[in-house]
Amino acid sequence: MFDGRSCVVPGLFSSSCQAENKWSFMTFLPELDIRNGKRHRDFDGDNEPQPRKVNKRVDSCHQGETRNLFQQHMCHADDSVVPKMDQDQRKGCELLRNCQRVEKAETSSVQLLDEWEQLKAGDSLVSCDLQTSKQQQDHSGDSSDSGVQQFVEQQVELAENSLEESEQQEHHAGDSSDSGSLLPRMNRDSSIACLGRCSRSDYSSLASLNRSFRNIIRSGELYRWRRLNGIVEHWIYFSCTLLEWEAYDPIREQWMHLPRMASNECFMCSDKESLAVGTELLVFGRGLSSHVIYRYSLLTNSWTSGMRMNAPRCLFGSASLGEIAILAGGCDSDGYILDSAELYNSENQTWELLPSMNKPRKMCSGVFMDGKFYVIGGIGGSDSKLLTCGEEYNLQTRTWTEIPNMSPGRSTRGSEMPATAEAPPLVAVVNNELYAADYVDMEVKKYDKDRKLWFTIGRLPERAVSMNGWGLAFRACGNRLIVIGGPRTHGGEGFIELNSWVPSEGPPQWNLLARKRSGHFVYNCAVMGC
Repeated sequence: MFDGRSCVVPGLFSSSCQAENKWSFMTFLPELDIRNGKRHRDFDGDNEPQPRKVNKRVDSCHQGETRNLFQQHMCHADDSVVPKMDQDQRKGCELLRNCQRVEKAETSSVQLLDEWEQLKAGDSLVSCDLQTSKQQQDHSGDSSDSGVQQFVEQQVELAENSLEESEQQEHHAGDSSDSGSLLPRMNRDSSIACLGRCSRSDYSSLASLNRSFRNIIRSGELYRWRRLNGIVEHWIYFSCTLLEWEAYDPIREQWMHLPRMASNECFMCSDKESLAVGTELLVFGRGLSSHVIYRYSLLTNSWTSGMRMNAPRCLFGSASLGEIAILAGGCDSDGYILDSAELYNSENQTWELLPSMNKPRKMCSGVFMDGKFYVIGGIGGSDSKLLTCGEEYNLQTRTWTEIPNMSPGRSTRGSEMPATAEAPPLVAVVNNELYAADYVDMEVKKYDKDRKLWFTIGRLPERAVSMNGWGLAFRACGNRLIVIGGPRTHGGEGFIELNSWVPSEGPPQWNLLARKRSGHFVYNCAVMGC
């Protein structure tokens, strides 16, 4: 697991850092007749709950229906009295309760983390803060203690009063789920600030609660807030099977399958490039009659097609920086090598032609470093020779500058291969430093920007197998470099392994993040940070 987690203040949001949680919340308790030891009413399977009073509260989990309940801290209760909710809804309610607690606490994250650790350790089974009192009661015995029962009775009364007020508001203002407010007793900006700090792995749970949360997530507003405030989580997307993609969350250590792409046979057999920009994953290839772009949206968890560049191309170099990306070089549908470049903005899905490079090139690589875009290596010229130079694009001056010897080059063992047989340069940038993977000598190299030369700093993972560089992914993932590849057997069986190394911690020491069985190499790979 990543040591430097990119989720901010994990102690504030227990659900973002705990795989399982045995605690139950007072948010659910008014739906129960705990005094009689049984449920007030039952849910009807996976359908909308039928009872009038209680189930509206579970459906929305915000606004006036729960503004009293969200003020309560965590209380211990037996799982047998928790109403039937699906996993996403229960998780979403837990997240919202934690968000409201952040606004109310007005204390440091260290204090909140200490309090949460005490609760987990069982030092305080009950810690409840009512609106009319700040007294705390510690119970080390049975949860059926009279103090707990008295508290539950108070909560039932509070819930009924809150519900009556909510119904009066709904009578005049309509469905509260359409209101501009997201969390009770918090304005919209504060609500977004709380939700934006939740792990994006939890957004599907939040979206399952009601229309308001679903709309704010699908609109991308939360992700824009995160980008402006420097909150980023990096997920690794890669494809080992045609038309199928999966993602790996290194914080939660979870695998996720994306919906299958719908495509024609020609697209399946053509060369493809991939690029993650903003909240989108773009896959470029050739269709039956032209170049095709498939776009996966993290906001809707779906694929669409129909997007077109000004100058369609394949075999280009590309990189992204926040919500923008630059694609340079490549070749057109007739095989002509291009010197043109385009900038894509994922916020409005527009393409802008940039000034042309100094040299046409294809099968090149691209990176962003020090706020500038670099295209490295590739094949160019009438005789399709291997290029050793790179080019720097300055976004402010809109000019290209050629940089000699910027390509990491080949070892002597690979110098006799045809130029088109080798994969584009395997390069990545971490903390504005440029690194390369030498698949032949199994070495990691670093670029000296002052002297403009490459030098070896260590070894690649020994089991990172490739075929002339194809099938091996070398990417930046936050403050780490990752290598995705794996061993193969004669029967075609093998594994895909994800290895990571933090360059700031010293010479390459690769740690295995995850591995899974796969009979294929890595066809395409991209890292999405949002």
